[in-house]
Amino acid sequence: MPSRFLIGAALLAALGLASCERASAPAEPPAAAFSHALTADISGYYMPAEPVRIGQWSLDHLFVGQASEFESWEGGSRSDTFAPVMIQFDDASSPMVATELGEAHSVTARVLPTRYEVTDASVMFEGRSPEQGRVTFDGRLDADALATSKRNLGGDGVVLTGTLTAGGRTVENVRLRWWMGD
Repeated sequence: MPSRFLIGAALLAALGLASCERASAPAEPPAAAFSHALTADISGYYMPAEPVRIGQWSLDHLFVGQASEFESWEGGSRSDTFAPVMIQFDDASSPMVATELGEAHSVTARVLPTRYEVTDASVMFEGRSPEQGRVTFDGRLDADALATSKRNLGGDGVVLTGTLTAGGRTVENVRLRWWMGD
């Protein structure tokens, strides 16, 4: 009987010590999934300067919102259809349809973020979509080229260059021009 008692007491002591060690270890804070640090307005649509195709999908645009949209999203107010940073692809095999902006493919895939980091100099995006799986974009923003493009209300000048991964494939040197939208 004393040996069972001693074994039980030893187990309880070990469990107590283990729980104390866990409780005293400082918890590591989770990394921020969404962050922005902007001093300039970089909002707008970033459109491919040259076609970017991944299988049947073509990159239509990368959207960057205004500061208030970032603050709202990061504050927890989120939508299932809109985010301050999004990527849209068109199914290039889908039929064309007439829209208010002209003809467009009838099937699109909008990718919302699971993570982003946006600054005056860079746009880092990660998201998931049923059509493309994991989607990432890591790009460098040329502030001078963006300022020129904004003065000209858009144009052909490249303002954002980066690497796009979607559908398990990576495209380097994706060059995007700026458009303010409609």
